[in-house]
Amino acid sequence: MKDLIEYIARLLVESPDQVRVEETRRDDTTVFQLRVAKEDLGKVIGKNGRTARSIRSLLGVLSAKEGRKAVLEIVE
Repeated sequence: MKDLIEYIARLLVESPDQVRVEETRRDDTTVFQLRVAKEDLGKVIGKNGRTARSIRSLLGVLSAKEGRKAVLEIVE
């Protein structure tokens, strides 16, 4: 899942070399923290949060398929 998030984010941004995804576990949930360059933040979030919501939807489907919970946090 981490690789998928990173792949999608790299396709969206102007500075793909600055994309970082960190995976941490909290109780029964996996938290993915996505970091991008400040000027690319809007591209990852999208208009009215649509892009971020789409990435989160994909993440939700994949995590449900594996029987886990996953959360995406977009960090400045």
